[in-house]
Amino acid sequence: MTETNMTPQAEKTDLVITRVFDAPIERVWNAWVNPDDVMRWWGPTHFTCPSAKIDFREGGTSLVCMRAPADFGGQDMYSTWNYVKIVPLERIEYIHNLADESGNKLDPAVLGMPPDFPQDQLQTFTFKSLGPNKTELTVREHGWTVGQMMEMSRMGMEQCLDKMAAIFAS
Repeated sequence: MTETNMTPQAEKTDLVITRVFDAPIERVWNAWVNPDDVMRWWGPTHFTCPSAKIDFREGGTSLVCMRAPADFGGQDMYSTWNYVKIVPLERIEYIHNLADESGNKLDPAVLGMPPDFPQDQLQTFTFKSLGPNKTELTVREHGWTVGQMMEMSRMGMEQCLDKMAAIFAS
């Protein structure tokens, strides 16, 4: 009889969030393309986005900064969005990574993130017109390890989408 050394694989799943906005599809799409809009919605409640350098094209890379509130340390955290597929008014796919202020990819563990924080995570955003002033956006963050980091990401993205909805209401 032989003994095998098997470690259980952590369960992986996609995080999926769907939101309907009271805005035409072009307006919701542009919220991802226009740096001024991104700076208004990127980051959870009480976080700000002091800069968004958007290079919105297949093969382009955007660099966005999320600033924590002072009572959370006030630090700046950067992310890159490396676009792999763009279908105008339908779909955006990018690879998300944490980065330094110059856009160089950083290992999440070096930043103190838990080991289940993903690197090179594919994120897909699909847009569907539900009429002249309604748009459905579906966010899919691929390959999350089921657990606390995934739930924190869900909460953060839902808060980002709340902030995005507020842009359309103004």
